[in-house]
Amino acid sequence: MPSTAAFVEAQESAEFGELRRAHRSFAFPLTIAFVLWYLLYVLLSNYAGGFMGTKLFGNINVALVLGLGQFATTFLIAWWYSQHAAKKLDPRAEAIKARLEGDA
Repeated sequence: MPSTAAFVEAQESAEFGELRRAHRSFAFPLTIAFVLWYLLYVLLSNYAGGFMGTKLFGNINVALVLGLGQFATTFLIAWWYSQHAAKKLDPRAEAIKARLEGDA
């Protein structure tokens, strides 16, 4: 098991800083975008009932399409993040882990 000093050293390293930046530069903008998209849906549902009730075809209205879009967006972001993590985050994290475990 690595020592506390080894963990602190790893956390203060440029390599760990790059890993954090790679995570934050992906996660923060997407989180903000999704929250804004969700709030738009909620606000439209509360204050634009006529618009949300507009029938697009059959019994399918704007509210249903946008609501299903929330689910689709959630799954898309989760898939996109897993791809990002596998390509950019996991290799960097494994390198840091290997270095820590090699020093122990």
